[in-house]
Amino acid sequence: MFLDEDKPGQKELFNVLKAYSILNPKVGYCQAQAPIAAFLLMHMPAEQAFWCFVTVCDRYLLDYFTPGMEMLQRDAAMLNALLKKTSPSVYRHLQKRKVEPLLYMTDWFLCAMTRTLPWDTLLRVWDCFLCEGIKTLFKVALVILGASLSQHKVRRACSGLCETLEVLRSPSPSILEEEFIMHHIVRLNLTVDDFKVEHERQALAYRKAKSS
Repeated sequence: MFLDEDKPGQKELFNVLKAYSILNPKVGYCQAQAPIAAFLLMHMPAEQAFWCFVTVCDRYLLDYFTPGMEMLQRDAAMLNALLKKTSPSVYRHLQKRKVEPLLYMTDWFLCAMTRTLPWDTLLRVWDCFLCEGIKTLFKVALVILGASLSQHKVRRACSGLCETLEVLRSPSPSILEEEFIMHHIVRLNLTVDDFKVEHERQALAYRKAKSS
């Protein structure tokens, strides 16, 4: 749909991304926007896809695509803190191997999982994403992290940063299955207050760092 130049998909994708860059010149175009726009174009006409894309970028992924990507950096720190709560052994492994969150979560969050999950899983996750917003991406990321590195033998085999990133960037297909992801999202047992408290904590830390 989007690979062939003679097909309408590529032209529509270009038009959606160009129109958004004109509507929001402060953000402009970012390569990570393309998979999201393409996903929307698979479900609706170009004009509807454009306005849906605007809503996703300006409401759910606010400030993710601005220069410096400050919001993404804050959410990376928030993901790390939530991981410490949900999967302490995985958190310790990543700390020990000096695997910073931005090294593995950037593509997950910037592309809203469109380049990570198989189609059936992606549809279920996006149903949740459109209802709950960014919290859904955190939950999916926590499930992938926890499941990928939960076993001691896997962590032991990941003796360094590169080996760990290889596991996280290429999760087992069984981990990405629809039922597995949705089942383990529920089992995370994270409340709205958990997200709210951590968000406020990271926002405060960010303001202090910026003012110092």
